[in-house]
Amino acid sequence: MSIASGARVGARWALVSVLAANMLVDALEVSATLVALPAVGGALGASVTRVQWIVTGFAAGFGGALLLGGRLVEWFGRRRVFLAALLVFAAASLGGALADGVELLVATRVVKGFCVALTAPTGLSIIVAAVPEGDARRRAVSVYSLFGAAGFCSGLLLSGLLTGLGWRWTLAFPAPVALALFAAALRVVPREPAVHDGGPRRYAVLVGGASTGAALLLVDASSSGRWGGAVAAAVLVLVCVRAERASPRPLVDTTLLRHAPLVRSALGAAALNGSYVSFLLVAATDLRRDGWSAWETALGFLPAAAPLALTALHSGRIAARLGPARAVAAGALAAPAGYALYPDSGAGGVRYVELLPSMSLVGLAFVLAFTALHLQATGSLPSGLRTAAGGLYQTCVQLGAALTPALTSALYTTSGPSAALGLVTAVGLAGAGVAVAGLAHPSTDPS
Repeated sequence: MSIASGARVGARWALVSVLAANMLVDALEVSATLVALPAVGGALGASVTRVQWIVTGFAAGFGGALLLGGRLVEWFGRRRVFLAALLVFAAASLGGALADGVELLVATRVVKGFCVALTAPTGLSIIVAAVPEGDARRRAVSVYSLFGAAGFCSGLLLSGLLTGLGWRWTLAFPAPVALALFAAALRVVPREPAVHDGGPRRYAVLVGGASTGAALLLVDASSSGRWGGAVAAAVLVLVCVRAERASPRPLVDTTLLRHAPLVRSALGAAALNGSYVSFLLVAATDLRRDGWSAWETALGFLPAAAPLALTALHSGRIAARLGPARAVAAGALAAPAGYALYPDSGAGGVRYVELLPSMSLVGLAFVLAFTALHLQATGSLPSGLRTAAGGLYQTCVQLGAALTPALTSALYTTSGPSAALGLVTAVGLAGAGVAVAGLAHPSTDPS
């Protein structure tokens, strides 16, 4: 290998390292706040239905901005969007850590969700553009995916440590990390020769704003019972539909909505992700009431998160060996089984050994279904439609993580943890029903 060639390879891996590190920070945002939720609620005097917004606001911002994010990249370029989102993310992290009320804290979480909707897919796009096709790109994408899978697990442990020092540290620590990544990205993210024309902007901005607003209103209606918000959300959905029909280049390709494997996968992933986040929300609140510390809660959650990180590099082979449809069905059945096994709090509280079977089944569910769902969603589509399908799929994943926890927190407050876990199990079973139905109509091999 020549010196020049070695330098190029080194520069590419420096780029991949920075982008993968950012993906890790993006992924740990949800798990870190899940462990910290009881401490935040206690410090700010907020009920479960209010403090759940820290999780659902992030997911709503993420899901609402995903489709618009691709268009922003076309208008302004990958480098500008990625760098700007990093800076705003750092500022929002600091703002959340300094917030003295739930409302401001939730606003920063929505902004952070919007930023992650830009940095996560844009980082992958930068890798695809900068690394030549073949083994080098496959290794780079694998590293990027591994860091994303490891982020959730890392967030549990880091939050368990930091929340013991003070919940504000859990919210503040991404700020200096994001600034360090911004400084590194300035050096390694390549400049683009030209900005592509993304078409008329007013329709896309209208759809992006209306979809985010609709998601937030639905979360509010689900958690508070103010169903006027649901009516307002329906109006915003109609605005989205009208704007999409009027746009010469809509954000959503309607042909994708008729692709059965994509629709099944999106619904199944929304149910799996939504029930998973809701389950951990209930467990975090329940365990804290039983006297568990943040660190003990993080360790208790590890069996539900670590298996995905440990198998991330092999997840594609697992899905291929079983077949995506069978892997999805097996994972979708394992998740509600895990929820149903969550132990009741007795006089002595929940013990780790009692928690282990439940968390382990949930962890197994993600090992089996996480990658397989994405393969099933996009594998049988033409290559030109896979990026758009991936955006639509991820939007559904995030909306599941926004709406289900909101409903679960409301039920937890009014009827207790058993009723909330019943809802979580029912959502998981609904996803399993969709997955099992998919066995009769499997998608083609996504090779």
